[in-house]
Amino acid sequence: MKWETIMIVFITVFLAELGDKTQLATFIYAAKYQKVFPVFLGASLALICSSFLGAYIGGYLGRYLPQSLVKIFGGCLFILIGLIMILKR
Repeated sequence: MKWETIMIVFITVFLAELGDKTQLATFIYAAKYQKVFPVFLGASLALICSSFLGAYIGGYLGRYLPQSLVKIFGGCLFILIGLIMILKR
């Protein structure tokens, strides 16, 4: 296990998740139900599952596709999602 990789991923994901929709939804559920642990557990399990899917699919694609192609595909996907969000306003 490479601790450098773990720390880079942790810091990147932690900073990216601060103030995003997931954190705001967790905040709203905690305020609604006034239960910290069940909300934390539910949100944590959801993030673990979605992160696992991302890591699994990324690892799979990384074995069979060149990294440059994966980066281009990911960038195009982000642009497409951004355009959809702009057009749905």
